[in-house]
Amino acid sequence: MLKQRALLLLALCCAAPAQAGLFSDDDARKQIQQLEARMLKLETAAEQQTKSLLDLLGQIEVLNGEIRKLRGQNEELAHGLQDAEKREKDFYVDLDTRLRRFEPTDNAAQTGSDAAVATTPVDHDDPAAENRAFEVAYGLFKGGSHENAAKAFQEFLKNYPESVHVPNANYWLGNAQFTLKDYKNALGTYQRLLKSFPGMPKAAEVLFNIAGCQQELKQGAAAQKTLKQLVAKYPNSEAAGKAKKLIATPK
Repeated sequence: MLKQRALLLLALCCAAPAQAGLFSDDDARKQIQQLEARMLKLETAAEQQTKSLLDLLGQIEVLNGEIRKLRGQNEELAHGLQDAEKREKDFYVDLDTRLRRFEPTDNAAQTGSDAAVATTPVDHDDPAAENRAFEVAYGLFKGGSHENAAKAFQEFLKNYPESVHVPNANYWLGNAQFTLKDYKNALGTYQRLLKSFPGMPKAAEVLFNIAGCQQELKQGAAAQKTLKQLVAKYPNSEAAGKAKKLIATPK
């Protein structure tokens, strides 16, 4: 840019004698000064534009870096979610396999399972013992021994209050109580379960069971209110479909 200015000034100086008849020395100097001022102004504007472009490129690069970082975090979260889902699936497959060992095939097998509830030792620091205790209780329920299942689940909740199986243990305890027509205690079990674990996967089913308990206890208005709450909160659930039918034909 400075080289161009010098050449322009030299050209003007060379042309000055030829134009002596048209411009005085003062006029020539003024025009040169004006040209210099304009050139400086253009150079300043160009420098500012260049700086702005560089700043913009820098910001774009920073944003690209943040996007790459977020993509990496998303991939890690997706991978972690897949691992968690696989672990959960593996757990329930293993649980089902284990429970098959507790299914009674005759009265002798049933008696043996019932005795296991009383004789199984309690080790609060042993995850295997914790899982076995839950499996025994669930095996009793699945085998039709609902009274013993209720006792086993109550014992489990007493011995392992911090267990990951606590929500399921309460759910099956409530189901055992309901099957035994102990609707009052079943209602209390279900209500405490929803209060402690409002986001549990079986929440819609628990609400439906609560309505069932209320209906059996002759609390018709409360049952209708619970069913409507279920439909409003879990409209796409299977329990909501059953609730809609009951709302349409109240007892």
